[in-house]
Amino acid sequence: MTTDPHDPDDPKGLVRESYRIEGISAPECRSIFLDWALSLPVGADPAPAIRGLLDRYGAAAPDHPMTATLQAGLASAAPPRRRGGRAGRVGG
Repeated sequence: MTTDPHDPDDPKGLVRESYRIEGISAPECRSIFLDWALSLPVGADPAPAIRGLLDRYGAAAPDHPMTATLQAGLASAAPPRRRGGRAGRVGG
């Protein structure tokens, strides 16, 4: 595996390489994604990097399991929203 230090979204080339692996499975993609996420700086917001990776690789491979993994990661990277409770119903 080669690394691309010029790609700030994927400096270790993990995501790029996952798209090159023929027959890669969803669990393998999740494992690669976890390794990628753990390599981010502490406190970094992963959403911009995930969007960049989706733009770079996901558009050309919409059915690839890494595309689905990145989309799930983007959804879980969204800031938490209030889901209910008294203040949500009453407006306070």
